Amino acid sequence: MILQKNAFLLALSFCAAITACNAATPVQRDTTLPPVETQTPNSTYKPAFKGQTRIGGVKTKTPVVVSIINSQLKNPWGIHVLPDGRFLVTEKAGTMRILKATGEFDKQIAGLPAILFRGQGGLLDVIIDPAFAANRMIYWGYAEQAEGGSLLAIAKGRLSADESKLENVTVIYRARPAYKGTLQYGCRIVFDKQGNLFVSTGERSGNDIRMKAQDLSAGIGKIIHITKTGKAVAGGPFAGKANALPEVYAYGIRNPDGLAWNPATGELWEAEFGPRGGDEINIIKPGNNYGWPVVTYGIEYSGEKVGDGIQQKEGVTQPIYYWDPTISPGGITFYTGNIAEWKNNLFVGGLSGAHIARLIIRNNKVVGEERLLRDKNERWRALVTGKDGALYGLTDSGKLYRIAKK
Repeated sequence: MILQKNAFLLALSFCAAITACNAATPVQRDTTLPPVETQTPNSTYKPAFKGQTRIGGVKTKTPVVVSIINSQLKNPWGIHVLPDGRFLVTEKAGTMRILKATGEFDKQIAGLPAILFRGQGGLLDVIIDPAFAANRMIYWGYAEQAEGGSLLAIAKGRLSADESKLENVTVIYRARPAYKGTLQYGCRIVFDKQGNLFVSTGERSGNDIRMKAQDLSAGIGKIIHITKTGKAVAGGPFAGKANALPEVYAYGIRNPDGLAWNPATGELWEAEFGPRGGDEINIIKPGNNYGWPVVTYGIEYSGEKVGDGIQQKEGVTQPIYYWDPTISPGGITFYTGNIAEWKNNLFVGGLSGAHIARLIIRNNKVVGEERLLRDKNERWRALVTGKDGALYGLTDSGKLYRIAKK
């Protein structure tokens, strides 16, 4: 389709299951469009700064093609692009698979440890070693049964030469304490440039446990920084501090299902669920407190305020952006493909929101928001840029979508 000048007046967002075409003004003027969120917020809380929520809308003008390349996955959770363009995918019940670049099933990988598939627990995120071509190491997170309940465990293993199994599997980290519930494990994993791992851990949801997000001696409700053997990375912000785990990098986190590097700035960005409202996008800095459950823009599911109902407090880092009502942010990715207007935009998988949120970032502020693929009515669990420059998205319904330049 050739977009005519001023075609944005037609105001089409993604259309048809096979092709989707959008028209828009240039980015510099897009934020004169109304905010994409039109529902009444759950609370009367006010943002700390202009543009922290309900920023002006934007619309993609590049014609794109939307296709489903696999519809037979079972509760997929994590996805990682292999060096040859294939996809490494986890399914919550405990299956790890390799899909061809075209989406078809290729390999099923055996050798995983016992996985607790209950509630929000199961086989979660997956990532390969930066030196995978040489060492064939894979890292993943999962819910593990433990004394006192369950916990998030991080394990590693070597992919066999025939890609049929994991060898020498070792659990390198456990986010303690264990808890009797089966909610909010968090779990995204990314590598830093030094070959160490950042892991996001949930605070496990219960009123009797969530204050551990503020407790530096607990591994839950945190961003953890560990080596490939699971040791604390030297020189962490709480190294040597009494009653603090040396692997804790940041704290005050609720349920962080999104973690990604900003390729433009080299900073670590995170997305986490609020309760009713208060979903957050944060830039993770060493030693920072992100507030939960003392400071939040959300309210309890009952409708009551969380704690004292505080949104700002000295020593607590404000979110870059938040949503109210909630969209339930799953995986996030900074787009690095071949659609020029999407370059370095942050894409957020909306679970209850049933859309992909596209956020335009300038100077570490969100300056425009778009809601993509709302017509699909999918829960978007994980997103990644493929080797071919397309955006790929996993859904809870078991589909892998490809969103590519037409």
